Amino acid sequence: MVVCQLMVGFCAVQGERQRIGAPGIPAALVQVQHSKHYVGDKVKYRRATMGSKQFHREDALDNAKILVEQYRLGKEPPGTTLEQVIYAKKLYESAFHPDTGDKQNMMGRMSFQMPGGMAITGAMLQFYRTAPAVVFWQWVNQSFNALVNYTNRNAQSPISTTQLGVAYVSATTSAMITALGCKTYWSRRANPLLQRYVPFAAVAAANCVNIPLMRQTELLYGIDVQDENGNIVTQSKAAAAKGISQVILSRIIMAAPGMTILPLIMERLEKLDWMKRITWFHGPMQVMFVGCFLTFMVPTACGLFPQRCSMRTSTLAFLEPESYEQLKKNCPDKLPERVYFNKGL
Repeated sequence: MVVCQLMVGFCAVQGERQRIGAPGIPAALVQVQHSKHYVGDKVKYRRATMGSKQFHREDALDNAKILVEQYRLGKEPPGTTLEQVIYAKKLYESAFHPDTGDKQNMMGRMSFQMPGGMAITGAMLQFYRTAPAVVFWQWVNQSFNALVNYTNRNAQSPISTTQLGVAYVSATTSAMITALGCKTYWSRRANPLLQRYVPFAAVAAANCVNIPLMRQTELLYGIDVQDENGNIVTQSKAAAAKGISQVILSRIIMAAPGMTILPLIMERLEKLDWMKRITWFHGPMQVMFVGCFLTFMVPTACGLFPQRCSMRTSTLAFLEPESYEQLKKNCPDKLPERVYFNKGL
């Protein structure tokens, strides 16, 4: 496993040099980091989403960014080892936005998804029996999701304060309406086990609203797409729609095991005599169980689709003729077969 991580990290940091034309390894090896190679993507996201990354000092993160930028230019300090560069890139990926290089809000980073998500999801699964509890924890969850979605958006598409407010209110409202609707309906017609799935239904529905609204400018105006060398060649709304749909699916898959398997486990456990004597511990127990699920599911779900997403130019021609014409103007000699873009997380 250690050898695998070192190889993936080696390809990643060498890829940073190659993207700007500095000496590096062949492109075929760099693709471990940016292709559909699932194992490589999973290792990459496991590095970036580890909750322990939250406890590094700010100066350590800043120094990691400096070293990565120096390495991209081939100007790293003498005596710098490969292990130091790989470790610096782990820290860089966990705290800085891939588009802008700006440091992200601590609670919005994907490395906070596990500790933050386990506490909120555990609370939603525990406190689902009363309407006020359902409303409160859905509001907390969607507030957290809105922050994560904004922090990990495609930063090339700015969003105004008004749009942010509308997106936030719409997402939280949809989650609460879904949760209350499911609770009211299932409390009359469903058994107690099915009622435990109210939080998951609300989370899945809200993700379908929250993410597109928080990233609405990408859908309205399109995002920059690049050729294989990183040159911006046109803008595309279809690329934005593809990236956002992949993020929605990955977020639902991320939450699914903990919110679908855990209710079955708790339904069985809560019938045991010893569990009836420690009802105060049911909440913390669910938080710990959710943490175990998210430890594996956050990097797995993030790695389902490559961060650097792509689309065939023939698809662009069919869906967006105007963008395709702009592509032809910007690439008069040879049209690329595929265009690339950052899908966000």
